[in-house]
Amino acid sequence: QVPLVESGGGLVQAGGSLNLSCAVSGDTFSNYAMGWFRQAPGKEREFVAGISWSGENTYYADSVKGRFAISRANAKNAVYLQANSLKTEDTAVYYCGACRTSVASWMCTVQSEFDYWGQGTQVTVSS
Repeated sequence: QVPLVESGGGLVQAGGSLNLSCAVSGDTFSNYAMGWFRQAPGKEREFVAGISWSGENTYYADSVKGRFAISRANAKNAVYLQANSLKTEDTAVYYCGACRTSVASWMCTVQSEFDYWGQGTQVTVSS
């Protein structure tokens, strides 16, 4: 098991910032590519950002490119999502996922590729 626990969500005004964290315990964190997804009410869960377990490769959804940044600290078993210039359409529950990979530079971007999920953290952006 690779328990994941997200934190850092909250209520913020449009244009503001939040830094989401995902703490990982259990298995060897460095063997997992990590990703952030989000799900707004009435919508399907969608990919937001991904990072390889080496940290050298990142990938973003077009909707957040240039505003969000994913990073990881393998020594701390943690992954982060810095969300800047937030918009009302960013309102959603944000989920952290772990995807086991055999190559350090690989990323996962498809929901079905992920092996473990956290419980989610709510982000609400007001106008």
